Amino acid sequence: MKTFLALVLAVFPVLLRAQPEKPAPISYTDAEGRFTLTYPRTWQLRPNAGGADAAFYAPATGQPVPAVVTVTTRPLPNALKDRPLIGPGSQDTLWQSIRRLPQAQVIQLDQKNYGRYEEVRYDYTYAPGPGQAGRLHVAGRRLWRVGYEFVVEYRAATSQDARALPEGEQLLNSFAFTDKAIVSRRYTDQVCDGKMYGIAAMSHRTGQWEDDCRTIHEFSTDDLSDGALVHRNALPFQSYALAKGFDNCLYSVTKAPTNQSELVYRYDPTTRRGAYTTWQLPAQGFDNIWISAATDERGDLYFLSSDANKLVKVSPGDGGTVTLVWTKDPTQQAAYYPEIAFDGAGTHGNFCLDDANTVYMVYSTDGSLVRVDVKTQRPAPELLAITGLPKRGGYSDVLLQNDESGRRRLFLAGPHGLYRVNLARRKASYVRRGTYTDLAGCNLFRVTYRSAPPLPTATVPWRGRVLNADTYLPLTAAELRIGRETASAVVPLSTDATFSYGSATPGKPYFYKAQLPGFIDADSSWTVGAGPTVHDILLRPLAVGTTLPLANVQFEQGQAVLLPGSARALNQLVELMTDNPRLTIEVRGHTDNVGEPAKNVALSEARVAAVKAYLVAHGVAETRITGVGFGGAKPAASNAQEVTRKLNRRVEFRVTGV
Repeated sequence: MKTFLALVLAVFPVLLRAQPEKPAPISYTDAEGRFTLTYPRTWQLRPNAGGADAAFYAPATGQPVPAVVTVTTRPLPNALKDRPLIGPGSQDTLWQSIRRLPQAQVIQLDQKNYGRYEEVRYDYTYAPGPGQAGRLHVAGRRLWRVGYEFVVEYRAATSQDARALPEGEQLLNSFAFTDKAIVSRRYTDQVCDGKMYGIAAMSHRTGQWEDDCRTIHEFSTDDLSDGALVHRNALPFQSYALAKGFDNCLYSVTKAPTNQSELVYRYDPTTRRGAYTTWQLPAQGFDNIWISAATDERGDLYFLSSDANKLVKVSPGDGGTVTLVWTKDPTQQAAYYPEIAFDGAGTHGNFCLDDANTVYMVYSTDGSLVRVDVKTQRPAPELLAITGLPKRGGYSDVLLQNDESGRRRLFLAGPHGLYRVNLARRKASYVRRGTYTDLAGCNLFRVTYRSAPPLPTATVPWRGRVLNADTYLPLTAAELRIGRETASAVVPLSTDATFSYGSATPGKPYFYKAQLPGFIDADSSWTVGAGPTVHDILLRPLAVGTTLPLANVQFEQGQAVLLPGSARALNQLVELMTDNPRLTIEVRGHTDNVGEPAKNVALSEARVAAVKAYLVAHGVAETRITGVGFGGAKPAASNAQEVTRKLNRRVEFRVTGV
């Protein structure tokens, strides 16, 4: 036995030797040091191969399609650099593109947001095409970070998978970003500098002062007493509205009262060049202008109409999405509103925002400040009176900035001067000379801003109650419908009138319609938040004396011809009267005080007749409708200025019988 063991040891000594270790993989880092990966020593590196930054080829096997892993990086196009890779529908887009391939099979497709970057992983096979045998296997990682795209992808014939795929997957998984900072191209990652800008209302030329509103003055917040750097005729139009983006560019829109959609203009103070963006503001309203602009903590840009009834948000960090924030001046809810809206009163449409979602609006007559919470759209209970200002009017804008010490300061553009306001003491001090229609800056947000996480892809519940708008008691017998495109799905109410709509997509508007005999239908929409949402729906009682405006019922100028946009509100009134056959109403027409009173009465009567004719033509009995034209006898707002005068040109209805 011992002899046999000695023979075995002599003949097969290799069996007892240690097996050689697998060679360690080779580390690869790109030229800029942004990422690293490892690849097997048996694979061959080819830099800049076939449009890729680097290609790693598996050992040759004689196959017509070699197994290869490529790494490709590129700056994302401007249209994509600020958009998220991960979000609702993004996975479906890739899935559909894969399914368009011949005989495609999806093995894996998932996505995740890691905070520093977003990633989609994919793994699929497909037939290469007519006349080509076998199948191709593609697996990869697509990563978006700070405005750049990184794609690492394995591609080979499936016949090579047994040999090449395990090492190819290890190579894919080894890809990782280094600790080296990458200069971001994303809008919201830019650092807002301390410079401050103002649109010059006047310019001194040929020995006299002339109307300007195109030239921009540039200041350093560290020392506003220094002379301004002048950007003469920086804007291709006259403007009252200027905002500064996180990219340190300036954004503006014409002051012309076009009542049409307007493109936002971007001006780069560094290059002194500008161009129109693709961001389009909605029509500002009849006899209205965009009077002011501002920036918030996300770098979103806001534009406010001169009557303060339309606040629009443009989100450069979301590809320039345009959102209507409000359509009615929230200060109309305030007890002090009559103090700033009487005949001959000034405007309060110039504004700025702080980092707590508060809008500061300046009353042009005396420089008092009006505050509104953007989220709730509720005004603060009091005006902030500021001392130390000239008594004459002409206060045109406010701006919050940090000074050289990092302290928050409020700057106010007044008559022929710029003032610094101590909000704690409510006292202003003169800083420098100049008349500016709007101020722009954003260094208040360069420290506090944090990027918000993307909206989740899962649906969330929308819960709430249907309540009486007068008593706020639950209306358990109400009928509620909710839907994405139309209010189509019946949503049951519990014993306390609670409802739960559990399939709402975050960030999307949903239409709802609540009905109950004896109440006016609630027919509107609600945008669900990023998480579970609670929002009550109010129904107004249908009672004698109730007077409601016919919103968006409009006529041709100086005529009694209904505009097409009036149909929706009138059709809702037709439906209300059809559902309530005993309902009778009085249609009321109003004008402003411009022109001869007798002609205004005649015009308002003609417009009432046009509304009545529409209702009758749509099946409402003429005997259920009376009408009266008041002309300008019953104004709802001041006739001293157009921004409030337009509120007096209206049509409404009053319930006379139920």
